[in-house]
Amino acid sequence: MALSVREASEAILSGVAPLAVETVPLCAALGRVLAEDVHSTVMLPPWDNASMDGYAVRASDVTATGADSDAPVRLPVAGTIAAGATHVPALGRRSALRIMTGAPMPAGADSVVRVEDTDAGVETVEIRRRRDLGANVRPRGQDLAVGDVAVPARTKLRAAHLGVLASVGSATVGVHRVPRVAILTTGDELVAVEDFEQVRRGERIVSSNSYTLAAAVIEAGGEPLDLGIARDDPAALRGAIERARGADMLITSGGVSVGAFDFTKDVLQSMGGELRLWRVAMRPGAPIGFGMLDAMPWLGLPGNPVSSMVTFELFARPLIKLLRGEQRIFRQPVAVTTLEEVRIAAGLTHFQRAIVERTPEGFTARLAGAQGSGLLTSMVRANALLVVPPTREVVAAGETLSALWLDDADSATDMLAL
Repeated sequence: MALSVREASEAILSGVAPLAVETVPLCAALGRVLAEDVHSTVMLPPWDNASMDGYAVRASDVTATGADSDAPVRLPVAGTIAAGATHVPALGRRSALRIMTGAPMPAGADSVVRVEDTDAGVETVEIRRRRDLGANVRPRGQDLAVGDVAVPARTKLRAAHLGVLASVGSATVGVHRVPRVAILTTGDELVAVEDFEQVRRGERIVSSNSYTLAAAVIEAGGEPLDLGIARDDPAALRGAIERARGADMLITSGGVSVGAFDFTKDVLQSMGGELRLWRVAMRPGAPIGFGMLDAMPWLGLPGNPVSSMVTFELFARPLIKLLRGEQRIFRQPVAVTTLEEVRIAAGLTHFQRAIVERTPEGFTARLAGAQGSGLLTSMVRANALLVVPPTREVVAAGETLSALWLDDADSATDMLAL
Protein backbone atom coordinates (compact mmCIF):
# COMPACT_ATOMS: atom_id res chain seq x y z
CA MET A 1 0.00 0.00 0.00
CA ALA A 2 1.33 3.44 -0.93
CA LEU A 3 2.20 5.76 1.95
CA SER A 4 0.96 9.32 2.25
CA VAL A 5 3.48 12.08 1.66
CA ARG A 6 3.64 12.80 5.41
CA GLU A 7 4.11 9.11 6.25
CA ALA A 8 6.87 8.79 3.66
CA SER A 9 8.64 11.90 4.93
CA GLU A 10 8.51 10.64 8.52
CA ALA A 11 9.83 7.23 7.47
CA ILE A 12 12.73 8.78 5.56
CA LEU A 13 13.76 11.20 8.29
CA SER A 14 13.25 8.98 11.32
CA GLY A 15 16.46 7.70 12.87
CA VAL A 16 18.67 10.02 10.79
CA ALA A 17 21.08 12.13 12.82
CA PRO A 18 23.31 15.05 11.83
CA LEU A 19 26.74 14.12 10.56
CA ALA A 20 29.88 14.18 12.67
CA VAL A 21 31.54 17.41 13.78
CA GLU A 22 34.61 19.01 12.25
CA THR A 23 36.48 22.15 13.23
CA VAL A 24 36.86 24.86 10.61
CA PRO A 25 38.32 28.39 10.63
CA LEU A 26 35.72 31.05 11.31
CA CYS A 27 36.24 32.55 7.85
CA ALA A 28 35.18 29.20 6.31
CA ALA A 29 32.08 28.72 8.48
CA LEU A 30 29.53 30.76 6.52
CA GLY A 31 26.49 28.63 5.72
CA ARG A 32 27.64 25.75 7.94
CA VAL A 33 25.64 24.50 10.92
CA LEU A 34 27.04 25.00 14.41
CA ALA A 35 27.36 21.74 16.34
CA GLU A 36 27.47 23.06 19.92
CA ASP A 37 26.47 26.18 21.82
CA VAL A 38 29.19 28.83 21.81
CA HIS A 39 29.37 30.74 25.11
CA SER A 40 30.79 34.20 25.54
CA THR A 41 34.00 34.43 27.55
CA VAL A 42 33.88 38.23 27.68
CA MET A 43 31.45 41.04 28.37
CA LEU A 44 30.07 42.76 25.28
CA PRO A 45 30.48 45.63 25.16
CA PRO A 46 33.51 45.36 27.47
CA TRP A 47 32.91 48.82 28.94
CA ASP A 48 30.21 51.49 29.11
CA ASN A 49 30.58 53.35 25.83
CA ALA A 50 29.03 56.10 23.75
CA SER A 51 26.56 55.20 21.01
CA MET A 52 26.82 58.67 19.41
CA ASP A 53 29.47 61.23 18.56
CA GLY A 54 28.85 64.07 20.96
CA TYR A 55 29.52 65.24 24.51
CA ALA A 56 29.56 63.17 27.70
CA VAL A 57 27.74 65.08 30.45
CA ARG A 58 25.82 64.72 33.69
CA ALA A 59 22.10 65.18 33.11
CA SER A 60 21.90 67.17 36.33
CA ASP A 61 24.43 69.70 35.00
CA VAL A 62 22.35 70.30 31.88
CA THR A 63 19.10 70.73 33.82
CA ALA A 64 20.61 72.93 36.53
CA THR A 65 18.93 76.01 35.12
CA GLY A 66 15.48 74.39 35.55
CA ALA A 67 14.00 71.13 34.39
CA ASP A 68 11.40 72.84 32.21
CA SER A 69 13.69 75.40 30.71
CA ASP A 70 14.49 75.19 27.01
CA ALA A 71 17.32 77.71 27.31
CA PRO A 72 20.72 76.58 25.98
CA VAL A 73 23.30 75.51 28.52
CA ARG A 74 26.99 76.23 28.02
CA LEU A 75 29.64 73.98 29.60
CA PRO A 76 33.43 73.98 29.41
CA VAL A 77 34.92 71.10 27.41
CA ALA A 78 37.59 69.39 29.52
CA GLY A 79 39.00 67.12 26.80
CA THR A 80 38.28 64.55 24.10
CA ILE A 81 37.83 60.78 24.36
CA ALA A 82 38.48 58.83 21.15
CA ALA A 83 37.30 55.30 20.39
CA GLY A 84 39.96 52.93 21.66
CA ALA A 85 41.17 55.33 24.37
CA THR A 86 42.84 53.53 27.26
CA HIS A 87 43.17 56.55 29.56
CA VAL A 88 39.80 58.13 30.26
CA PRO A 89 39.59 61.14 32.63
CA ALA A 90 36.70 61.40 35.05
CA LEU A 91 34.08 64.02 34.25
CA GLY A 92 34.30 67.04 36.54
CA ARG A 93 31.28 68.90 37.82
CA ARG A 94 29.63 71.39 35.44
CA SER A 95 31.78 70.33 32.48
CA ALA A 96 31.64 68.15 29.37
CA LEU A 97 33.97 65.81 27.50
CA ARG A 98 33.91 65.41 23.73
CA ILE A 99 33.38 61.72 22.97
CA MET A 100 33.35 59.57 19.84
CA THR A 101 31.08 56.62 19.06
CA GLY A 102 32.34 53.51 20.84
CA ALA A 103 34.65 55.41 23.17
CA PRO A 104 34.61 54.47 26.88
CA MET A 105 32.31 56.58 29.04
CA PRO A 106 34.09 58.70 31.66
CA ALA A 107 33.28 58.15 35.33
CA GLY A 108 30.58 60.57 36.44
CA ALA A 109 28.85 60.89 33.05
CA ASP A 110 25.37 59.46 32.45
CA SER A 111 24.47 60.99 29.07
CA VAL A 112 25.88 61.66 25.62
CA VAL A 113 24.43 64.69 23.88
CA ARG A 114 24.74 64.22 20.14
CA VAL A 115 26.75 66.75 18.16
CA GLU A 116 23.67 67.83 16.19
CA ASP A 117 22.11 69.22 19.37
CA THR A 118 25.09 71.47 20.13
CA ASP A 119 27.20 74.14 18.53
CA ALA A 120 30.05 71.56 18.19
CA GLY A 121 32.36 73.68 20.33
CA VAL A 122 35.89 72.55 21.18
CA GLU A 123 36.73 74.63 24.27
CA THR A 124 33.13 75.21 25.37
CA VAL A 125 29.93 73.64 24.12
CA GLU A 126 26.43 75.06 23.91
CA ILE A 127 23.81 72.37 24.46
CA ARG A 128 20.67 73.42 22.61
CA ARG A 129 18.39 70.38 23.05
CA ARG A 130 17.87 68.07 26.00
CA ARG A 131 16.38 64.99 24.31
CA ASP A 132 19.53 62.94 25.01
CA LEU A 133 19.65 63.29 28.78
CA GLY A 134 20.17 59.83 30.22
CA ALA A 135 20.57 58.42 26.69
CA ASN A 136 23.14 57.26 24.11
CA VAL A 137 25.12 55.15 26.58
CA ARG A 138 25.66 51.43 25.92
CA PRO A 139 26.28 49.76 29.28
CA ARG A 140 28.94 47.13 29.79
CA GLY A 141 27.56 43.64 29.09
CA GLN A 142 24.39 44.95 27.47
CA ASP A 143 24.83 42.55 24.53
CA LEU A 144 26.48 39.55 26.18
CA ALA A 145 27.66 38.69 29.68
CA VAL A 146 30.33 36.10 30.44
CA GLY A 147 28.76 32.66 30.09
CA ASP A 148 25.86 33.74 27.89
CA VAL A 149 25.12 31.64 24.80
CA ALA A 150 26.47 33.77 21.97
CA VAL A 151 25.22 31.45 19.20
CA PRO A 152 23.19 28.28 19.91
CA ALA A 153 23.81 24.86 18.43
CA ARG A 154 21.98 23.91 15.20
CA THR A 155 22.28 27.49 13.91
CA LYS A 156 22.97 27.89 10.20
CA LEU A 157 25.67 30.53 10.31
CA ARG A 158 25.03 33.83 8.56
CA ALA A 159 27.20 36.92 8.36
CA ALA A 160 25.93 38.32 11.68
CA HIS A 161 26.72 35.05 13.46
CA LEU A 162 30.33 35.21 12.24
CA GLY A 163 30.60 38.73 13.66
CA VAL A 164 29.33 37.59 17.06
CA LEU A 165 31.60 34.55 17.07
CA ALA A 166 34.60 36.71 16.25
CA SER A 167 33.62 39.13 19.03
CA VAL A 168 33.73 36.34 21.63
CA GLY A 169 37.06 35.01 20.39
CA SER A 170 36.00 31.97 18.36
CA ALA A 171 38.74 31.79 15.74
CA THR A 172 37.56 28.26 14.90
CA VAL A 173 34.16 26.63 15.32
CA GLY A 174 32.78 23.10 15.41
CA VAL A 175 30.28 22.48 12.62
CA HIS A 176 28.56 19.43 11.19
CA ARG A 177 30.16 17.95 8.10
CA VAL A 178 28.72 18.77 4.71
CA PRO A 179 27.00 15.62 3.41
CA ARG A 180 28.58 13.98 0.38
CA VAL A 181 25.68 12.91 -1.82
CA ALA A 182 26.37 10.29 -4.52
CA ILE A 183 24.15 10.70 -7.59
CA LEU A 184 23.51 7.93 -10.10
CA THR A 185 21.18 8.17 -13.10
CA THR A 186 20.07 5.03 -14.90
CA GLY A 187 18.82 4.26 -18.39
CA ASP A 188 20.14 2.90 -21.68
CA GLU A 189 18.63 5.90 -23.46
CA LEU A 190 20.70 8.50 -21.55
CA VAL A 191 23.93 10.29 -22.42
CA ALA A 192 25.86 13.20 -20.96
CA VAL A 193 25.53 16.60 -22.60
CA GLU A 194 29.05 16.17 -23.99
CA ASP A 195 27.64 13.39 -26.21
CA PHE A 196 24.92 15.61 -27.63
CA GLU A 197 25.66 14.49 -31.18
CA GLN A 198 23.84 11.23 -30.38
CA VAL A 199 20.83 13.34 -29.41
CA ARG A 200 20.98 15.16 -32.74
CA ARG A 201 20.92 11.80 -34.50
CA GLY A 202 17.77 10.84 -32.59
CA GLU A 203 19.49 7.96 -30.81
CA ARG A 204 19.63 9.16 -27.19
CA ILE A 205 18.42 11.92 -24.82
CA VAL A 206 20.46 13.97 -22.40
CA SER A 207 20.43 12.85 -18.77
CA SER A 208 19.03 16.14 -17.50
CA ASN A 209 18.57 14.61 -14.04
CA SER A 210 22.35 14.34 -13.71
CA TYR A 211 22.55 18.12 -13.82
CA THR A 212 19.37 19.12 -11.99
CA LEU A 213 20.03 16.75 -9.08
CA ALA A 214 23.67 17.80 -8.69
CA ALA A 215 22.62 21.46 -8.69
CA ALA A 216 19.79 20.76 -6.25
CA VAL A 217 22.21 19.02 -3.88
CA ILE A 218 24.47 22.08 -3.91
CA GLU A 219 21.50 24.39 -3.31
CA ALA A 220 20.47 22.22 -0.34
CA GLY A 221 23.95 22.54 1.15
CA GLY A 222 25.41 19.19 0.14
CA GLU A 223 28.41 18.15 -1.95
CA PRO A 224 27.45 16.10 -5.04
CA LEU A 225 29.46 13.07 -6.09
CA ASP A 226 28.69 12.17 -9.71
CA LEU A 227 28.55 8.41 -10.31
CA GLY A 228 27.65 8.92 -13.95
CA ILE A 229 25.01 7.03 -15.95
CA ALA A 230 24.41 3.31 -15.45
CA ARG A 231 22.91 1.05 -18.09
CA ASP A 232 19.71 -0.86 -17.37
CA ASP A 233 21.68 -3.89 -16.35
CA PRO A 234 21.99 -5.36 -12.83
CA ALA A 235 25.74 -5.83 -13.07
CA ALA A 236 26.30 -2.26 -14.32
CA LEU A 237 24.05 -0.91 -11.58
CA ARG A 238 25.86 -2.89 -8.92
CA GLY A 239 29.26 -1.65 -10.08
CA ALA A 240 28.10 1.96 -10.09
CA ILE A 241 26.47 1.73 -6.67
CA GLU A 242 29.63 0.18 -5.20
CA ARG A 243 31.36 3.49 -5.99
CA ALA A 244 28.96 5.22 -3.62
CA ARG A 245 30.43 3.43 -0.61
CA GLY A 246 31.77 6.05 1.78
CA ALA A 247 29.26 8.72 0.75
CA ASP A 248 26.78 10.04 3.29
CA MET A 249 23.76 9.55 1.04
CA LEU A 250 22.90 7.94 -2.29
CA ILE A 251 20.37 9.27 -4.78
CA THR A 252 19.47 7.20 -7.81
CA SER A 253 17.23 8.39 -10.63
CA GLY A 254 15.16 5.89 -12.59
CA GLY A 255 14.72 2.15 -12.27
CA VAL A 256 12.31 2.22 -9.31
CA SER A 257 9.02 1.60 -11.11
CA VAL A 258 7.56 -1.73 -12.27
CA GLY A 259 9.03 -1.92 -15.77
CA ALA A 260 10.90 -4.96 -17.05
CA PHE A 261 14.21 -3.05 -16.81
CA ASP A 262 13.66 -1.36 -13.45
CA PHE A 263 16.35 -3.12 -11.44
CA THR A 264 17.50 -0.51 -8.92
CA LYS A 265 15.67 -1.65 -5.79
CA ASP A 266 16.43 -5.32 -6.49
CA VAL A 267 20.12 -4.58 -6.92
CA LEU A 268 20.19 -2.56 -3.68
CA GLN A 269 18.63 -5.44 -1.79
CA SER A 270 21.04 -7.94 -3.34
CA MET A 271 23.90 -5.80 -1.99
CA GLY A 272 22.52 -6.04 1.55
CA GLY A 273 20.40 -2.91 1.39
CA GLU A 274 17.20 -2.60 3.37
CA LEU A 275 14.14 -1.38 1.47
CA ARG A 276 11.97 0.66 3.84
CA LEU A 277 9.39 2.14 1.49
CA TRP A 278 8.36 1.97 -2.13
CA ARG A 279 5.56 4.04 -3.64
CA VAL A 280 3.98 7.20 -2.25
CA ALA A 281 0.38 8.33 -2.89
CA MET A 282 1.37 11.44 -4.81
CA ARG A 283 1.71 12.81 -8.32
CA PRO A 284 4.12 13.38 -9.87
CA GLY A 285 6.58 10.95 -8.34
CA ALA A 286 4.61 7.97 -6.99
CA PRO A 287 7.35 5.40 -7.69
CA ILE A 288 9.97 6.33 -5.11
CA GLY A 289 12.15 4.04 -3.02
CA PHE A 290 13.91 4.59 0.27
CA GLY A 291 16.18 2.34 2.27
CA MET A 292 19.60 1.93 3.85
CA LEU A 293 22.76 0.51 2.33
CA ASP A 294 24.84 -0.19 5.40
CA ALA A 295 24.56 3.15 7.26
CA MET A 296 24.00 5.19 4.09
CA PRO A 297 20.46 6.41 3.29
CA TRP A 298 19.32 5.69 -0.25
CA LEU A 299 16.60 7.55 -2.11
CA GLY A 300 15.42 6.11 -5.39
CA LEU A 301 13.79 8.92 -7.36
CA PRO A 302 11.74 8.51 -10.55
CA GLY A 303 13.41 8.98 -13.90
CA ASN A 304 10.94 11.50 -15.33
CA PRO A 305 12.61 14.92 -14.97
CA VAL A 306 9.78 16.73 -13.17
CA SER A 307 9.01 13.74 -10.93
CA SER A 308 12.67 13.59 -10.00
CA MET A 309 12.80 17.27 -9.07
CA VAL A 310 9.52 17.26 -7.13
CA THR A 311 10.47 14.19 -5.09
CA PHE A 312 13.89 15.70 -4.45
CA GLU A 313 12.19 18.81 -3.06
CA LEU A 314 9.90 16.83 -0.79
CA PHE A 315 12.23 14.09 0.44
CA ALA A 316 15.89 14.50 -0.53
CA ARG A 317 16.28 18.18 0.33
CA PRO A 318 14.98 17.80 3.92
CA LEU A 319 17.19 14.73 4.41
CA ILE A 320 20.29 16.62 3.25
CA LYS A 321 19.47 19.51 5.57
CA LEU A 322 18.93 17.13 8.49
CA LEU A 323 22.33 15.54 7.82
CA ARG A 324 23.83 19.04 7.82
CA GLY A 325 22.38 19.62 11.29
CA GLU A 326 19.81 22.22 10.27
CA GLN A 327 16.56 22.66 12.20
CA ARG A 328 14.44 24.30 9.49
CA ILE A 329 14.51 21.59 6.85
CA PHE A 330 11.25 22.10 4.97
CA ARG A 331 10.18 24.71 2.44
CA GLN A 332 8.06 27.63 3.62
CA PRO A 333 4.35 27.09 2.84
CA VAL A 334 2.06 29.96 1.91
CA ALA A 335 -1.73 30.21 1.56
CA VAL A 336 -2.73 31.10 -1.99
CA THR A 337 -5.92 31.86 -3.89
CA THR A 338 -6.30 29.90 -7.11
CA LEU A 339 -6.81 31.89 -10.30
CA GLU A 340 -8.12 28.94 -12.31
CA GLU A 341 -9.89 25.63 -11.84
CA VAL A 342 -7.62 22.71 -10.92
CA ARG A 343 -8.59 19.06 -11.45
CA ILE A 344 -6.72 16.04 -10.08
CA ALA A 345 -7.05 12.27 -9.90
CA ALA A 346 -8.69 11.10 -6.69
CA GLY A 347 -6.68 9.50 -3.93
CA LEU A 348 -3.35 11.18 -4.66
CA THR A 349 -1.81 14.36 -3.30
CA HIS A 350 -0.83 16.47 -6.31
CA PHE A 351 2.06 18.92 -6.45
CA GLN A 352 1.30 21.18 -9.38
CA ARG A 353 3.94 23.49 -10.79
CA ALA A 354 2.62 26.98 -10.20
CA ILE A 355 3.41 30.66 -10.42
CA VAL A 356 2.66 32.40 -7.12
CA GLU A 357 2.40 36.18 -7.06
CA ARG A 358 1.77 38.73 -4.33
CA THR A 359 -1.22 41.06 -4.63
CA PRO A 360 -2.60 43.66 -2.21
CA GLU A 361 -5.13 41.04 -1.08
CA GLY A 362 -2.58 38.25 -0.59
CA PHE A 363 -0.93 35.55 -2.71
CA THR A 364 -2.43 34.12 -5.89
CA ALA A 365 -1.46 30.99 -7.81
CA ARG A 366 -1.85 29.92 -11.41
CA LEU A 367 -0.49 26.83 -13.08
CA ALA A 368 2.83 27.14 -14.89
CA GLY A 369 1.52 25.32 -17.94
CA ALA A 370 0.88 21.67 -18.77
CA GLN A 371 1.66 19.33 -15.89
CA GLY A 372 3.19 16.33 -17.67
CA SER A 373 6.03 14.76 -15.68
CA GLY A 374 8.41 15.04 -18.62
CA LEU A 375 7.87 18.77 -19.20
CA LEU A 376 10.93 20.19 -17.49
CA THR A 377 10.41 23.74 -18.76
CA SER A 378 7.34 24.00 -16.51
CA MET A 379 9.74 23.80 -13.54
CA VAL A 380 11.65 26.73 -15.00
CA ARG A 381 8.50 28.84 -15.11
CA ALA A 382 7.27 27.75 -11.68
CA ASN A 383 8.32 29.36 -8.42
CA ALA A 384 6.18 27.14 -6.19
CA LEU A 385 4.42 23.78 -5.94
CA LEU A 386 0.66 24.05 -5.51
CA VAL A 387 -0.45 21.36 -3.04
CA VAL A 388 -3.80 19.79 -3.94
CA PRO A 389 -5.05 17.34 -1.28
CA PRO A 390 -6.30 13.92 -2.42
CA THR A 391 -9.85 14.80 -1.35
CA ARG A 392 -10.06 17.85 -3.65
CA GLU A 393 -10.70 16.38 -7.10
CA VAL A 394 -11.93 19.74 -8.37
CA VAL A 395 -10.71 23.05 -6.96
CA ALA A 396 -12.59 26.05 -8.32
CA ALA A 397 -10.97 29.36 -9.10
CA GLY A 398 -10.97 31.58 -6.03
CA GLU A 399 -10.47 28.78 -3.52
CA THR A 400 -7.59 28.61 -1.04
CA LEU A 401 -4.78 26.05 -1.19
CA SER A 402 -1.25 25.81 0.16
CA ALA A 403 1.86 26.26 -1.97
CA LEU A 404 5.49 25.44 -1.27
CA TRP A 405 8.07 27.94 -2.44
CA LEU A 406 10.72 26.43 -4.70
CA ASP A 407 13.15 29.19 -3.79
CA ASP A 408 13.32 30.66 -0.28
CA ALA A 409 14.16 34.03 -1.80
CA ASP A 410 10.69 34.11 -3.37
CA SER A 411 9.09 34.01 0.07
CA ALA A 412 10.78 37.25 1.10
CA THR A 413 8.70 40.40 1.38
CA ASP A 414 9.17 42.93 -1.38
CA MET A 415 10.79 45.94 0.29
CA LEU A 416 8.45 48.27 -1.57
CA ALA A 417 5.46 46.53 0.00
CA LEU A 418 6.54 47.21 3.57
